[in-house]
Amino acid sequence: MAALSRPRRSSRRSANGREFSKYDARRVKSLWFERLMAIAALLNLALVIGDLSYIPLRDLYLRFLPGITTWYGESFKGIEPHRFTANYLATVDDLERQVSETGLTSPAAQAILADLQQQSAAMISENPFQLANRSGNLERIKNSLRERMDNDSATDSFVEFWSVGHLSAAGFPAEIAFFNREIRPLINTNFFRHTAVHGGFVDQFWRIDIWFNLLFALELLARSIYLDRRYKNFTWRDAVLWRWYDLLLIVPFSALRLPWLALSRLIPVTIRINQSNLIDLDPVQNSISRFVISQVAVEITEIVVLRIIDQMQALVRDGSLTQRLLEPAESRRYIDVSGMNDLEVLAQRLAALTVYNVLPQVKPELDDLLKHTVTQAFDRAPGYQGFRQLPGIGGLPDQVAQLVVAQLSANVYGMVRGSLENETGGEKTQALIDKLAETFKLQLRENENIEELEALVVNFLEEFKLNYVKRLAAEDVDRLIEERYQIYNVTQGQ
Repeated sequence: MAALSRPRRSSRRSANGREFSKYDARRVKSLWFERLMAIAALLNLALVIGDLSYIPLRDLYLRFLPGITTWYGESFKGIEPHRFTANYLATVDDLERQVSETGLTSPAAQAILADLQQQSAAMISENPFQLANRSGNLERIKNSLRERMDNDSATDSFVEFWSVGHLSAAGFPAEIAFFNREIRPLINTNFFRHTAVHGGFVDQFWRIDIWFNLLFALELLARSIYLDRRYKNFTWRDAVLWRWYDLLLIVPFSALRLPWLALSRLIPVTIRINQSNLIDLDPVQNSISRFVISQVAVEITEIVVLRIIDQMQALVRDGSLTQRLLEPAESRRYIDVSGMNDLEVLAQRLAALTVYNVLPQVKPELDDLLKHTVTQAFDRAPGYQGFRQLPGIGGLPDQVAQLVVAQLSANVYGMVRGSLENETGGEKTQALIDKLAETFKLQLRENENIEELEALVVNFLEEFKLNYVKRLAAEDVDRLIEERYQIYNVTQGQ
């Protein structure tokens, strides 16, 4: 913010420095414009939320903002006081004035009390609160009167409450104070709402919302013109696609009688607030993204692994895997991409790597192991220890064993290397491997062990699912989220 409040200074007072200052000035103006529009979008969203919550929370708004609540209901929601409940409260006011002028026992006061008794019975039987969906408030009124009069009947409680005997005995000022404190606010929540020509209730919020729709429509039009002049081949359609979320601010959901869809404006409001640096939402966005990705990663991992194992079980059950392994190569229906036997070439490459690169590196260790094995065999031979005690013999057996091992390993290594380098030797080695594979397959078919092996494989895969895969979601979620946070913190620190 401090960097944005003043232009950057240049050590060179030149045209280049003045150009940078102009750029910074334009950038600051653009940022303040974005913030102003973000505040306007936020205000529009607040009004939308207030409008949608007006009817459900009208009782709460009446308690804290009675004047504004009444004005808004009458001006934009087609709400006016319900005739029945308004007349009821006016009758109570008449009673207060009459009692103050002529007393509680005067004929005029008793006539008003009788009228209140009739109106109370009608209010309970007709339920004028139903149209405003405030029947719960009527129940609260009835419960308060029952408790006050210690009577199970709500109608009898009202009749007794508006009687000369009760008001005289309990004290008229105290009972009127109870009514104004406990009953009047609940009766005052009732209202009548007019019906529009389309069959629904009157809702004029579009008269407020339309000005915001026009404002953001003009903004999008201005952006389109600006981008069209600044960039070649950039049309208004590209501008709309570039800021697609602004369409949610332009669509008049209230006029279309789709008020709840206006809550989707939370998307452009959030984006605008973040882009204008009004509030830095990047940490929140990153936290949500990391949490969602971690959760999705665990779920996808579990589903993929389970799917693979299920496919393997299906291949084993229907015999496809057995047929693939035991059938001759020429009878298989197989799509060949490379035009060669990939497994055979892979085996050749691995064999060459082992012979030319791996074995020379581990030859000393192999010689040492072979020497140890031969020496142990000599030691277990009968009379060998006595033979070592003969004069002049000494370490000769060990030298002989070392010579034999060295010669044996060299011969074996040379034989293996020669078989790879010699064409005939390679063919014979391959023939041996093919014979071993064919013999193994033949023995499997002849001994009729296929079904048993298939059942064992299916059972093993099922046990693997139950014991390991099913526990992924339960065990790995917290660990995965923690690892994601650690990785994020390390990368951010770097």
